Amino acid sequence: MPAPEPPSPQETLLHIAERRHWESARDTGVSYAMSTLGRTLDEEGFVHCSSDLAQVEGVLARFYTGVDRTSLVLLVIDVARLDAPVRYEPAGDELFPHIYGPIPPAAVIDVRSLPASR
Repeated sequence: MPAPEPPSPQETLLHIAERRHWESARDTGVSYAMSTLGRTLDEEGFVHCSSDLAQVEGVLARFYTGVDRTSLVLLVIDVARLDAPVRYEPAGDELFPHIYGPIPPAAVIDVRSLPASR
């Protein structure tokens, strides 16, 4: 099976964040450095992101089934405001964007609630 085609550069990316970690970064002005649920940027090497809501739903279904959705938020990240590179890398048969550095709070242009688990 051929590798998926890399997507066109996107203006925004989505990241599922634990509310407490995002709010701490926002309130202190320190760059957000969590990669995924319970794992830091230093531990993973990059921040896991999604290209669209379909990818977000898949990630939620696979990795966040036991997590209370009210403890999570969806960060909308303006790629132009990042100081770190974004690479699209395969996971299964999809390409997911990974940010290779912390996310400055100013790069987060919207914070959304996540849908309740199904």
